[in-house]
Amino acid sequence: MSKTFLVGGAVRDKLLKYPYTEHDWVVVGSSPETMLAQGFKPVGKDFPVFLHPKTNEEYALARTERKTAPGYSGFSFHTAPDITLEDDLKRRDLTINAIAEDSNGQLVDPYGGQRDIQERYLRHVSEAFSEDPVRVLRVARFAARYHHLGFRVATETQALMREMVASGEVNHLVAERVWKEFEKALGESSPGVFIEVLRDCGALAILLPELENLFEQPQTQHQNHGNYRLAALQKTSKLTQQRHIRFASLMNNTSEPSPGAEEKLSEACRRLATPKAYRDLALAVCRDQQRATQFPNLSGAQLLALLQRLDALRRPEKMQDFLICCEAEQQLCSHGVVRSRQGLTLTEHLQHALKLCLAVTAQDLVAEGLSGKAIGEALQQRRLEQLNLLS
Repeated sequence: MSKTFLVGGAVRDKLLKYPYTEHDWVVVGSSPETMLAQGFKPVGKDFPVFLHPKTNEEYALARTERKTAPGYSGFSFHTAPDITLEDDLKRRDLTINAIAEDSNGQLVDPYGGQRDIQERYLRHVSEAFSEDPVRVLRVARFAARYHHLGFRVATETQALMREMVASGEVNHLVAERVWKEFEKALGESSPGVFIEVLRDCGALAILLPELENLFEQPQTQHQNHGNYRLAALQKTSKLTQQRHIRFASLMNNTSEPSPGAEEKLSEACRRLATPKAYRDLALAVCRDQQRATQFPNLSGAQLLALLQRLDALRRPEKMQDFLICCEAEQQLCSHGVVRSRQGLTLTEHLQHALKLCLAVTAQDLVAEGLSGKAIGEALQQRRLEQLNLLS
């Protein structure tokens, strides 16, 4: 007779009193044929996971796995009615994710997950952890999620992660899988911890050497440039939960410009398969953040050129994202809030400049009798005249 257990994140977060929405289930003592007969829908060809016919939640048959090739996809899976719940839980990554709950609310915890929740440790279940390089990223992401609750990576797990990096296992990660975990980490409560954990085990130098190298560049007498970027990320994370803005803040290199910064950032985004919205904002911040901080001294022509580079005249929301990164940078500086001669902050100044530009429309010029190329030229000139009033 089969039995169904709630497993993984839902059990973990319930014990932590942490919000969760997804439920994952494992079915012991069943078979694919039985699941199909009950109306479950299979997910994939070789993976014993099914969707519930009503709730659409995932139900996985209890299984074991065997490493067959390097990388996170080099596994074969075995499922059979005689595989126990303990067998299934043993293949999981962390002890806090290897707790199950039966239909009566009783917990099954063969690997000490409740203890590690109480003591706030992220600890691997078994040596099989080292067979899947994605688990290095997952540990870093969980560390970022639960850092504010006092969680830290167990010493033996840190050591195992370093061994995985040294053995070359992490080199087999593909860009899409790295980015998936990176993007999730950017949405966590302490995203900078994700970077710190990857640095500690040596994975950052392999996955994102452009960022790793910043930790070797001096920023001030007391802080290198990499730590400065983590501080900027922390500031930005307090201002917004938008992941693409946090990414741009982390990858910004303009507070201490270096030759080829934009090219290095473009290469990093290409290698990570970063979405266009992330890449475009990061490049805009890298290119123009430092120039924008000089706003009290910008001429009307320079201010208009900045707005056009930011595509603010066409998409004002893009400038707002850019300004959040600028505000985070300003909060890190010890010089206080910089203001224009009109007493405006950077955000206020650029917002006012944009408002002046948008007040001049092509429709107004058409109404005056202009047409063709003359409309564009007049639009540029009149916007420039408006901005000259601010300089």
